[in-house]
Amino acid sequence: MHLETDVLIIGAGGAGMYAAIEAARAGASVILADRSLIGRGGATVMAQMTVAVALGEQTPDHWEHHLADTLAAGRGLCDENLAAMLCEEGPARIREMDAWKVGWAREDGHIKQAHAPGHDRPRCVYVDFLATGPAVSRTLRAQLNHFDGVRRVGDLLIVDIVVRDCVAVGAVALHTPTGEIVTIAAKSTIIGTGGLTRLYRRNSASSNMSGDGYALALRAGAELVDMEFVQFFPIGHLAPRLVGMDPIMWDPFRYKLGGKLLNGDHQPFEEEYAARDSRSDGAYVLTRDLATYAITKEVEAGRGSPAGGAWLSFRHIPEADIRRAFGPVVDRLAENGIDLARQDVEVAPIAHYHMGGVRVDTSFATSVPGLFACGEAVGGANGANRLSGNAITEALVFGARAGQTAARHASGVAQGWTEAAAKTSVDMLKSASARPGPNLAEAVARLQAVMADKVGAFRTAEKLDAALADLDALAREIGDTPMISAKAFDPVLVDWLDLRQMLLVARSVAIAAKARTESRGAHQREDYPGLDKAWTHNQVVTLAGGDIALRAASPAKRG
Repeated sequence: MHLETDVLIIGAGGAGMYAAIEAARAGASVILADRSLIGRGGATVMAQMTVAVALGEQTPDHWEHHLADTLAAGRGLCDENLAAMLCEEGPARIREMDAWKVGWAREDGHIKQAHAPGHDRPRCVYVDFLATGPAVSRTLRAQLNHFDGVRRVGDLLIVDIVVRDCVAVGAVALHTPTGEIVTIAAKSTIIGTGGLTRLYRRNSASSNMSGDGYALALRAGAELVDMEFVQFFPIGHLAPRLVGMDPIMWDPFRYKLGGKLLNGDHQPFEEEYAARDSRSDGAYVLTRDLATYAITKEVEAGRGSPAGGAWLSFRHIPEADIRRAFGPVVDRLAENGIDLARQDVEVAPIAHYHMGGVRVDTSFATSVPGLFACGEAVGGANGANRLSGNAITEALVFGARAGQTAARHASGVAQGWTEAAAKTSVDMLKSASARPGPNLAEAVARLQAVMADKVGAFRTAEKLDAALADLDALAREIGDTPMISAKAFDPVLVDWLDLRQMLLVARSVAIAAKARTESRGAHQREDYPGLDKAWTHNQVVTLAGGDIALRAASPAKRG
């Protein structure tokens, strides 16, 4: 099957949907493609908490204050132009979503704003009771219905960006239910596939966020940046089983109610690792990075909870106060067999977000003409660590901008597609064979274990070398020819294609992490503790002849 469009958007989370809306507003024809259901995959729909934006509705604020906090979290590595755009344009996007009836929580007629870690004042909006991400996704899906020029295509796994004469001209895809090869001619292509947290055994995002957008960009000749910076959330839910709820939901309630972290012996341990916070009257504060470190070290010392984490306890809080703070969430927890007034839950660090990604300019263009990126697929704006609440803001702002510029680019160029340009990717898919080989689902699990155990929150050269050896061995096992088991829907072929992309991205992370011999933000080297000023530069990743290369680049300054 062959399709043609002005703008192809790969990924239909918050960023992709906003890009589609803006491109359609500009008069472009759009194909919005996703490997899952449109608007129901990716990270946005699962983000149940807050959105950082300097509205100043309840507390005087300005986007420059938001920017200062964003740059501080980024530890000197932010692309200041992208960060400034995120903060300056965030209010307009949030107010537009408000006009679209997203349902931001209100108090005394004003949009309510909460105080999240790392912010100098309350500025995070939300939809009550852990409904923010689903509400944002639902609102954007509804807005898409107003645009006849947007064609939504689900169950479409993009295999490669097609490049002709160094210009992106479309993509080759697999329609997963039928196994049919689909080619798409596009004047502009936007990568909005989210991050890479599926590379890790425990993660807070949907199962399709395996970094495939990064691999697509690299293979097309674009650059990546800051790939070593993977953010781990310290108290992701571990046990008992929790269905249909955000695994990182515990943090706001821990702050609000004073939930206690206890080790496997039910003894408190936070103060042993906490640092004094001069902004809180000298009180001890266990920040996210310290909480990740503390739980990891307690487990390593044999003091972990039964499932390998720490206990989070609210049992010292009166039951009425728990009900008042959690609202209907208490009933959803009860459906999962959890009664916080009478039992503790187990929590542990969990891969949550990726600061790195595709390197773009302020028009969200990559180094490949015709190829753009948006949302979490973009690297640089957050530097070494993302400020709490910036993820959905980034999706909305960057998605809107990318949609606008991609549509403008498409209006000024002719369709450059040729079948010959797509031949290598099409032939690869046609070469798929049923042959003896590894269990690919098990191979995905092995890759996730390697990344979790050796390229996780705390790294050493020894671990990273071992990880790279394991990844190389896994790549040799799966080979260069796709494996299949059926003619129509084929999970073996999907797993092979996923591994092809995941292995490339995993190597990018590990190689960049090994090169950065310091600890900064989310990148922590136990063999190189402490920040090194000589490392105040970004690492740019390129792919040449199948080999990953790194080069240094100075962080972009405002101007």
